[in-house]
Amino acid sequence: MALGISALAEQLVNGLTLGIVYVLLAAGLSIIFGVMDVINFSHGELFALGAYFALSVIEPLGAGTGFVVALVVAPVLVGVVGAVIERTTLRPLYGRNPLYHILLTFGLVLVLNDLIVLIWGSQQRQLPVPELLNQPLAVGGVSASVYSAFMIVAGTALAVGTWLLLNRTRYGMIVRAGSMDRGMVRNLGIDIDRYYTLVFGFGAALAAVAGIILGGYQSVSPGMGNSVLVSAFVIVVLGGLGSFRGAIYGGLLVGVVQTFTRTYVPVLEGLTVFLLMIAVLLVRPQGLFGESGHGGGESDGDLLVGGNGGVLTAATRTRIGRAAVAGLAAAPVVLLAVGQPYYVTLLNTVLIWALFALSLDIVMGYTGLVPLGHTMFYGAGAYAAGLAMLHLSSSFVVALLVAALVGAVIAWVVGSVSIRVSGVYFAMITLAFAELLYQAVFKLDFTGGSDGLLGFEPTLGVAGFGPEFGDIELFVAGVEITGAVVFYYLAFLVVVGALVGSRRLMSAPFGSVLLSIRESEERSEFIGYDTTAYKRRAFVLAGSLGGLAGGLLAVNPSTFVISPDQTLAWIHSGEVIVMTLVGGMGTLYGPMVGAGLIIAVEDVLASVTDQWRLVVGTVFILFVIFVPRGLVSLPSLVADRRRAGGGPPGPESGREEVATDD
Repeated sequence: MALGISALAEQLVNGLTLGIVYVLLAAGLSIIFGVMDVINFSHGELFALGAYFALSVIEPLGAGTGFVVALVVAPVLVGVVGAVIERTTLRPLYGRNPLYHILLTFGLVLVLNDLIVLIWGSQQRQLPVPELLNQPLAVGGVSASVYSAFMIVAGTALAVGTWLLLNRTRYGMIVRAGSMDRGMVRNLGIDIDRYYTLVFGFGAALAAVAGIILGGYQSVSPGMGNSVLVSAFVIVVLGGLGSFRGAIYGGLLVGVVQTFTRTYVPVLEGLTVFLLMIAVLLVRPQGLFGESGHGGGESDGDLLVGGNGGVLTAATRTRIGRAAVAGLAAAPVVLLAVGQPYYVTLLNTVLIWALFALSLDIVMGYTGLVPLGHTMFYGAGAYAAGLAMLHLSSSFVVALLVAALVGAVIAWVVGSVSIRVSGVYFAMITLAFAELLYQAVFKLDFTGGSDGLLGFEPTLGVAGFGPEFGDIELFVAGVEITGAVVFYYLAFLVVVGALVGSRRLMSAPFGSVLLSIRESEERSEFIGYDTTAYKRRAFVLAGSLGGLAGGLLAVNPSTFVISPDQTLAWIHSGEVIVMTLVGGMGTLYGPMVGAGLIIAVEDVLASVTDQWRLVVGTVFILFVIFVPRGLVSLPSLVADRRRAGGGPPGPESGREEVATDD
């Protein structure tokens, strides 16, 4: 019994050690959101940046003096980086829908992560700590390390100091007043914008401290920010968006729960906290200690959808669309004729992501819901198609039907639960479902676990008859027709059919109701529409198309394995949002154009530099700030600029009715 109690006590200490890191990380996130309404996706990279700055300080000074100096210098440096980020990128977005902050900080994730790799390399490194802290510690039969005790004491002291700063100083009083009524604070003659900069910098510095002490406990790597970010969001949502007290309780709770499940119920590791988050969001959307009204409404600005081309008439746009379809139909023939079969494979990838982006546009661009877990449909479709080919039929037709069906069923289940909340809470609950699916697929044997699904071979036919895609090899007029070419034309038909079908639906009364929900859900309810039912139908439609995109990935001859990281990692939800915004959401064809552009740019940059995400992230940030309506709005922006005599266009430029006729 004594041994059992000692073991439990040791695990409790380990849980509190991890929990105190989460407290510091989540406290920074929570303060930034509570004051500025900014969900900072780049918080994890600032966490990693703190650890890397500390490495640079410790290496010349040594582990003893260097570690102490790093605990002061590195957070200050990261705080300055945070302040610069707030002044140069976030400030132009104040007044827009808070979801644009999520989009912009996702671009910062790409930029900061590649900068870290560029400066410090991609190798995992150990952050040296003083020898004194590496000593073992035993108290009352409980074994730990001096470093664990240091983490708990230092983290607690910093959390208490932050609480005193916010509640017992004039600075904290102004910050809290600004979070409640910015206009009132400005009317008192206080420069609240300057305080916003300080708040963002302070939150970044807290993340840096967490990165340093965790780096000394585990290791330092470019992926360390990504690994803790989702857990930090879980904590903030559990505790309540903007609640400092919630961040403390939530951080400790998640740290202890993760440690105990890892030790005693490893099959539930990674699942428990997401189930807890979903349950809390459904019962109390504002979190355990949060206040209602934070992050759940859409009254702080609309989503900026793409215009209809401005200077282009409907007939011109139709001709451009038909020319694009004709050009894509002829593309493989031309590419094979000039001896460039690689680009056929690349076009296959473009078609898959174009369909994925189209599916997101239905729920985001037309319905005004921003799901941060949209990749769950893509991944579920890919796995469903792969399993169907392994256990049901190798026919690509069957695989695609199963993929679309599974995507629709998951969307119906997730949608029925998720659409009870809105705004940031909707974004977070979909992220939780996606992570739940990722963790489940990662652990289950029949999905291949972390190794992924292998051994499926799609055939061109039905009921198991027909050649495998990989075996197709024909010569027509001296040109070799491979499985990749055949797949291209099949995927092309699927994507064009999905676009035409979606366009008809969005032009019908169903699409008009979705648009009215996006503009004002309250008004739509007032005139008699069951908005919940319409949002669920849109979600199911988007889920089935997302699943179909995943199915295409599975039957693509270039796909040999379907893994969780390849299909279900949260970063893919961000990538498809980038494509949708860059192209122009709310237009159907805009996100498809965005997918083609992003993949083409990635392909070109990847052949030149390993840091291609740095360039893509920078371009995305510029789009969010200056071209929020996407590429399709450029003609309107140019026309507006000419009419304004060359002055810079604002974000409202290009506002026109959503194009349902391309």
